[in-house]
Amino acid sequence: MQKQCPECGEKIVGRIDKKFCSDACRNSFNNRINKDSKNLIRNTNNRLRKNYRILEDLNPDKKTKTSRAKLIEKGFDFNYFTSIYTTKAATVYYFVYNQGYLPLEGDYYALVKRE
Repeated sequence: MQKQCPECGEKIVGRIDKKFCSDACRNSFNNRINKDSKNLIRNTNNRLRKNYRILEDLNPDKKTKTSRAKLIEKGFDFNYFTSIYTTKAATVYYFVYNQGYLPLEGDYYALVKRE
């Protein structure tokens, strides 16, 4: 029985465990399967990516302080973060992957980077 490529239907020639007829078909198949088909997921990932870049840009050293106005000016969206870390002293840090921020008094934020 001859195996067929799941992407294009061509006959597969070569190794017995080969699944695709070419690298192009393999890439095309995996890109189609793994693409974010839902707008919600795509938009959420884009906002998280933007928030991450903003925090990374404002925090080149692993610890700094910035204002809420500066974050908003750059387009930061406070509704999107990946995790919350609460210390023993009940201090709440919000993280976008490994870049975090801590709300301080007077509309300021402490920016931190978790290693």
